[in-house]
Amino acid sequence: MIRTPICDLLGIEYPVFQGGMAWIADAKLAAAVSNGGGLGIIAAGNAPGDYVREQVREIKGLTDKPFGVNVMLLSPYADQVAQVIVEEKVPIVTTGAGNPGKYMEAWLSAGVKVIPIVPSVAMTKLMTRLGASAVIAEGGESGGHVGDLTTMALVPQVCDNTDLPVIAAGGIADGRGVAAAFMLGACGVQMGTRFLVAKECSVHQNYKDKILKANDIATMVTGKRSGHPVRSLKTPFTREYFKLEYSQATDEELDKFGTGALRKAVVDGNQREGCFLAGQIAGMVTREQPAADIVREVIEEAEPILRGAMKWVK
Repeated sequence: MIRTPICDLLGIEYPVFQGGMAWIADAKLAAAVSNGGGLGIIAAGNAPGDYVREQVREIKGLTDKPFGVNVMLLSPYADQVAQVIVEEKVPIVTTGAGNPGKYMEAWLSAGVKVIPIVPSVAMTKLMTRLGASAVIAEGGESGGHVGDLTTMALVPQVCDNTDLPVIAAGGIADGRGVAAAFMLGACGVQMGTRFLVAKECSVHQNYKDKILKANDIATMVTGKRSGHPVRSLKTPFTREYFKLEYSQATDEELDKFGTGALRKAVVDGNQREGCFLAGQIAGMVTREQPAADIVREVIEEAEPILRGAMKWVK
């Protein structure tokens, strides 16, 4: 069985993280992943602190395994969520869409293991200096907020510039992706899109169906004008947003048009007005299955690939 330093650091069986997807990664999904041997992660998203507290208390009743909370640093409630993490003794925190430096001292003092998403070498070096336990190198193939560098280019450069364990994310959906990540120097992987079709994932069935029907060119990136690009499935909403982005529409008009679009996808399954976040591997996801099976399957697929990795060298 593949066991890496991140397993020992966090007390997990498999080096697989479930991505902290806003409106999607709730206590039920996170518990299913943790009970399956991976690291389940509750997404705080733009939710207030009270919601996150409820989710944390719920997951504690569903699993005795390690779990994490993802803090979306652009959220207006980030300060509240950061305090809830300390008060509720959350063991692991991942962060995205920004620099978590202002919270690091309080989290580390409370014994929280902090694992930020890093889109660049510069952020990697900063997080290493500030005391992060590990980092997640997430390439632009992923769904949701994305950077410019691809996973293939980002992961080895991050590994070369830190002694911390590196988790690879973006464009990983099966054992081939896991094996590739390890060959690049990572000691674990994070997957989001693959878990959208976990049986325990509570998104609307329309969302799951769109993932299952997606092909290799099913996603697009919007939001570059604002400086916060997002990858999602091509839908009437995303195509219209893209047009507005490069029109004479004001920032206020863009914000108004986009408000609530993710909720419309996740909760309502609205295929015209919803924003269906997904990574470029959506076309590789072919079936619904329990979260625990996903965790185990990708590692089992990776093992023979890694054992045979040198067969081409004579």
